[in-house]
Amino acid sequence: MILLILGILLWWGAHLFKRLAPAARANLGDKGKGPIALVLFGSLALMVLGYRGSDVYDLAAPPAALRHINNLLMLVALFMMSPAAKKGRLLHGMRHPMLMGVGTWALAHLLVNWDVASFLLFGSMLIWAVVEIKVINRAEPDWAPGPQGTWSKDAMFLVGSIVLLGVIGYVHSLAGLVPFGG
Repeated sequence: MILLILGILLWWGAHLFKRLAPAARANLGDKGKGPIALVLFGSLALMVLGYRGSDVYDLAAPPAALRHINNLLMLVALFMMSPAAKKGRLLHGMRHPMLMGVGTWALAHLLVNWDVASFLLFGSMLIWAVVEIKVINRAEPDWAPGPQGTWSKDAMFLVGSIVLLGVIGYVHSLAGLVPFGG
C-alpha cells in the first residue's frame, strides 16, 4: 500500500507543480520536461505495483449490473481521451476532455471495485481530475475552443475507442479479471 500511496503523491505533485509553483517550473524551461516525465512514469509504475501488490480488503460486493455500466463508462472515457475533442464535432467546445475522461475512467472503476486499494487509487484519481480542472481554469480563465471538426472523425474515434476497449478487456482478462461478463 506504501508504493500505491507514494505513486499517487508523485502523480499529484508532478501534475500540480506547474500550477502551484509556476516560477520554479518556468526556471526549468524545456529541460524540465524530461525529469517531470520520468517522475510521472515512475508514479504510474509505483501505482501499478502498489495496487497489484496490495492486500485485497473487499468492503462489499458490487452488484453485477454495475459491470455493464462500467463498460459503457469506459467506452465514454476512452472516447473523451481520444483526439475527438479537437478533431470531431461531438466534444467540440469541451475544455478538458482528457481530464473528464480520466474522471469517468476513475468513476467507472469505483463502481466495480469495492476494496480499499481501489478506493484509494481510483478515488484519488477522480479527485485529482476535478482539482486539476479547477486549478487550470483558475490559472487560465480565458479559453476558446479551436475549430470544429467533422462527424466522420467522431465516428473514426468511436470505432477506435471500441477496439481499444476490447484490447483493454483482453489485457484485463490476462490478469485474471473478467470485465465483459463470464
